[in-house]
Order: sequence, then structure tokens, then C-alpha cells
Amino acid sequence: MDLLSNLALGFSVAVTPLNLLFVTVGAFIGMLVGVIPGFGPSAGIAILLPITLSLDPTSAIIMLAGIYYGSMYGGTITSILINTPGESATVASTLDGYPLARQGRAGPALVMQAIASFVGGTVGVILICSLAPWFAKVAMSFGPSEYFMLVVLGLLMLTVMMGENQRYGIVSALFGFAIAMVGVDVVSGQQRFTFGSAELINGIDFIPVAIGLFGIGELLSCVYEGNHREKPQDMMKVKMFGKGFWPNAVDYIETKWTMFRGSVLGFVVGVLPGAGATIASLMSYSLEKKMSKTPEKFGKGAMAGLVAPEAANNAASSGAMIPLLTLGIPGSGSTAVLLGAFLMWGLQPGPLLMIEHPEFSWGLITSMYMGNIVLLLVNIVAIPIFVKALQVPYKLLLPVIVVLCVIGTYSLHGSIIETWIMLICGVLGFFMKLYGYSPAATVLALVLGPMAENTLRQTLIASSGSFSVFVQRPVTLSLLIIVLIAIVFPIIMRIINKSRKNNRDIVA
Repeated sequence: MDLLSNLALGFSVAVTPLNLLFVTVGAFIGMLVGVIPGFGPSAGIAILLPITLSLDPTSAIIMLAGIYYGSMYGGTITSILINTPGESATVASTLDGYPLARQGRAGPALVMQAIASFVGGTVGVILICSLAPWFAKVAMSFGPSEYFMLVVLGLLMLTVMMGENQRYGIVSALFGFAIAMVGVDVVSGQQRFTFGSAELINGIDFIPVAIGLFGIGELLSCVYEGNHREKPQDMMKVKMFGKGFWPNAVDYIETKWTMFRGSVLGFVVGVLPGAGATIASLMSYSLEKKMSKTPEKFGKGAMAGLVAPEAANNAASSGAMIPLLTLGIPGSGSTAVLLGAFLMWGLQPGPLLMIEHPEFSWGLITSMYMGNIVLLLVNIVAIPIFVKALQVPYKLLLPVIVVLCVIGTYSLHGSIIETWIMLICGVLGFFMKLYGYSPAATVLALVLGPMAENTLRQTLIASSGSFSVFVQRPVTLSLLIIVLIAIVFPIIMRIINKSRKNNRDIVA
């Protein structure tokens, strides 16, 4: 009964004309923020934060939250159409989203990503309402050792991104770890690989590297392969809202359970502070590939390979609101900016927030229902606009994308060095793709590397250098067992399959 009364209170706040307007504006801006390469939700929220100071706190946070989860929808549009993820959470979506577009199925891919995002976001909000107290209790018990094991699980999923040649994939991941080491050592305070540059003290940001490897690298690859000479109709043969635009029955049947698995997994991972949508989308992609009856299709245009990370990253963005609201701990970079917005209005997130400000807390939660509906409608209605981008001749589209990549990189911190890093990574991305290396493994190692280093060092400092802490804590031990299973199981299956193949050869 308390849940129903709280939801009733929340909807009474969220469905007022003013708040409906703000959730719509926030969701639409978030989608646009996601579409712009490199312009992630954190930057969008931070830039618009001063504008909201004159608004009512509830309306302002509802709009800023709309930007946050709306960007997850928009970030995949560029992943599908131009193979350029808006942020790390949509890297996994490029693996099958872009091949689908290249096959002339950009329309069905965009519709399915909108539906998967809606399902993931809605499932996430439902779980926030019903499971927030339990998840908050679990997350509160996590320490550095648990977070390290969680990151190790995420790093194990890098094998999914490595393609057929895992040696090249491992080299790609090590390159990402090397980039992640640039900056200041968190323990000693000494600078590492900064070469005396003040701008590198804080390390190399993910976004310039990602834009370079995926955006510029893909453009150079297109020019090298001669795609800029192709006629637009050769790259996109689909009628707007007609035959070939909508997903077929097979797409829905193959992904009906994928959406729910990805949503639940994404929410569980997203609710853990620091885990975020990147790990959630990566784990969901890996899970679907392992469960699929046709894993060989993944990376070549499998709809499940697009739907799984999309459902997961949107559910994770909802899950990240739980530690923010109940513990005052940001679960992601974007919720860290939201935490600053809370404090600006004198609202202290934590266990007492829902008690002292129930209309604010439940109004924000229920507004996410409305925001997901708005985003689903806007995405599907606006798909023809985005699909038309593929019909623009490459010779006109390439310079526009380059300009967007440069502006998106420079606007982050106003840094020329980061802009040069992006361009250099673009050249590296071209050669990586040309010779079979994995830009995705590089970017994901860059994102997860600092988290792995920091949590491991915190764990060893707390345990005086003893590794026994990993078997002494129940949750850490459970995660360690899962990691060992994830390592050993593929090896066992490889041995079994090789044995079966040898037996068949003997019989033949």
C-alpha cells in the first residue's frame, strides 16, 4: 500500500503540465546530446545546469534527469549510422548496429533500439520502485575488493570484443591500459607519462580517444575502401515507414527475451556505484552471444547483438539513480553531475531524502515513466531524419562528421591537446581496423583500467598487501568464483569441441 500511495503522489507531481513540459524538453535535449559524437550526458547536464537555477527544484531535476537517460537513446543513433558511439555505454551497440545499417537495415535497427531502450528504461524504473531498499542495502556492503572483482568480470568480457584474432585483441586492450596509466599515481602522487604537460596530469579522457578510434578512424577506412565513391542508394535501400522500414517478425521473436534479460542484468550492474552502463552493456552483449544458437552472426549484423546492450545500458541508467537517491553516492559520471545539482538546491541525497522530500523523490522517479514514453515516440517518429543521413553522399557527409568530431572534442575542456589526441587516435584507428586490431577493446580497457587499478590498490592497502581478502569476504568470494568459471568454462568447452571434432574425423 505504501508503494501505491508513493506512486500516486509521484504521478500527481510528474503529470502536471509544467513538469510534463520539462520532462519532454529534457528527454528531447538528451537525445540530441546523445546524437552529437563525444557530447555525452555529463557535458549536457553540466552546461544546462546554470539555466535551471531559476526553476523549481523538482522541475529542474526532472529536466536534467531527462537529459541523462535520454542521451542513452540518442547515443546509439550515431553508433548505428556512422559507427561512432556517443559514449562508452554505446560502444557495444556499434558491433552489430553498424553492420545492420551497412546491410540496408538501418530502419529496423533504429526501431528495435528504440523499443529495447524503452523496455530497458521502463523495467529499470519499475525495479527502482519495488527493489530500491534491498538494492541499497546490498550496495552499501560493497567495498574496494568487491568492486575490483566486478571490474575483472567486465574486463573478461573484453574477449567478446577481440574478434577472431585474440592476440591482436589482447594487444589492443594493452594499448588501452597504457593510455589509462597517463596522469597522476593515486597513491604516490607522482606524475606518470605526462611528459611535463599540465593538461595530461588528469589523464587522457575517454571521449577524444573514442571519437578518434571510431569516428575519424571509420571515416579514413571508408575513404580507403572507396565508399566515398558509392552512390547513396547503394548504401540505404529502405522506404520511410514502408516495407523494409519496420522490423520483421523474426526480429521480434529472436529478441523478445533478450530485452528482458538485458534489462534485468543492466539494472543490477547499474545500481552498483561505479559500475555503470558500460560494464552492463558489455556483459549483456557477452551473455547473449554465449546463449545464442548462432553466435557466429554476432558482429556481422545480429539484431540480438544490438538489442542486448541497448536494453542493458538504459536499465543501468535507471539503476544508477538508486545509489544516488538512497545513499548519496553517484553511480556514474552523469549522476555525479546530478548530485551537484541536488546540493545546489539544498537537497541532500541519502536515506532521509524519500522521507523528508517524498514529493520530490517520487515525482522524479515517476517522471522517468513519462520520459521513456516520450523518447520512444520521438525516436520512432524522427527515425526518417536519421536514416536520411545515410543517403547523403559521403563526399558531403565526411567533412561534416569531421567538424562535429573536432567541435565535440574541443568543447569538452577547450583543450587543443585533446583535439590532437583525437586526430592521432583517428589515424591509429584506421590502421587498427586495417590490420585486424580491436578499437573497441582499446576503448573499453581505457574506461575500465583506472577503476581496476584504483580498487585493487585500495584493497591491498586495506589488507596490508594480503590477497586473502578476496576469499574472506563472501561477496568477493562469490564474484571470484564467477570469474574463475568465466575463465575455465570456455577452455573446457573448447577442449570438448576439439575432442568431438577429432572423434568425428576418426569415424569418417
